[in-house]
Amino acid sequence: MSASRRLRKFRTLWVTTIALACTINSVAQARYKVQDLGVQHPDNFGMAMGLNNYGWTLNMDQLLDHSVTSTAFPAVQGTVRISIRELNLPLGTLGGKNSSINWNGINDRGESVGMSETSVSDPNGEDLCGFGTHATCLPFLWQNGVMHALPTLGGNNGQASAINNSGKVVGYAENGIVDSTCPAGVTNNRVALPALWDKGKAQPLSTIGNDPDGEAFGINNHGQAVGYSGTCTAVNYAVLWENGAATPLADLGTPGAIAFAINGHNQIVGQAVNSEGTALAAIWDNNTVRSLGGLLPGDVSSFATSINNRGQVVGSSFDSSSNWSHGLIWENGGMFDLNKLFPARSNLYVISASNINESGQIAGMAVEMAGPHAGQIVHAFLATPADEDQGKTVADVIGTHPKIPMPAANVGKQLSPRSAHTLLNPR
Repeated sequence: MSASRRLRKFRTLWVTTIALACTINSVAQARYKVQDLGVQHPDNFGMAMGLNNYGWTLNMDQLLDHSVTSTAFPAVQGTVRISIRELNLPLGTLGGKNSSINWNGINDRGESVGMSETSVSDPNGEDLCGFGTHATCLPFLWQNGVMHALPTLGGNNGQASAINNSGKVVGYAENGIVDSTCPAGVTNNRVALPALWDKGKAQPLSTIGNDPDGEAFGINNHGQAVGYSGTCTAVNYAVLWENGAATPLADLGTPGAIAFAINGHNQIVGQAVNSEGTALAAIWDNNTVRSLGGLLPGDVSSFATSINNRGQVVGSSFDSSSNWSHGLIWENGGMFDLNKLFPARSNLYVISASNINESGQIAGMAVEMAGPHAGQIVHAFLATPADEDQGKTVADVIGTHPKIPMPAANVGKQLSPRSAHTLLNPR
């Protein structure tokens, strides 16, 4: 590319970023009523990772022990629950102590997917669930009140990430072969293929080129799936799987894009890295990719994890210390900090927005702002658009950014152990 073309490209991106930043305060936005979904005793960390069109959330509850200093995720226990208004339904495990979830794990029938430890130690010493127990970790499907293990692709471990309303599930599963792209000393060193489960049967999804590994994170009701293709230590391409074929998605100038969700209009959201090396929330539409906008002051990266059929997108941003920073919504051509839209009386400072449904409800996680546990406990939340003015917002009354009790990189290891390093620390 010539110097003049690069300059024109930079000028266009700069003008677009400034325009989007100005839009943040110029477009009237809906306010929200916020339901605090809390955490389950004795846990001190809760995050809503799934949301269906009835407002049911799929929540991850964990106890974080910060006195433990190791490369493993500092969770000594963790389980999954569905929240329906004031009702909480524990999903249990597959025999071990812990279970967890990824993005987009609940459908409108209440069927849910994720990953669970069993009572069996992994024969190869792997720790795919990331709890430090080195137990075998299996993908699960929860339906009719019972958790069932889903098959792998010949290996010992796997994870289910998303389920659509037809019951099709995507995620990844090991095939049992040692991954030649894993450096010596890597704990999880078996080939992990993107996978689709249909009627309980597992089938691998193609990767791009010679990539041995990949993962599918999202699936829409048409059966189109999205995720990434890469190696043991790198994400190389964002991918769309459709009719059995894998199509690489464009990046923003640097390899390492990753796709998290797709709506019914073939719009895909995720994260892409621009030519300056900044990882930004991105959208793919009509075979083109663009950044969803600039960053809020103090933030250094962002990513998007959910898009509804109205084109509303939610996601999160991180600060320079890789801490979760803000929950964000992109709509009406602009980017908005949810703390400017949530009422102050919610007492929750939003650090992540995970999902948005067709009614515009948003689920994610937030830090308590006041009280004996201020800045210490992270709660799952559900926010519903409200027509009336609810007075001061969280951003109006918060003096300083609440202390975040855990770095995003550690949470990323729990959500997707093999790919999170690239998501949160792009090349």
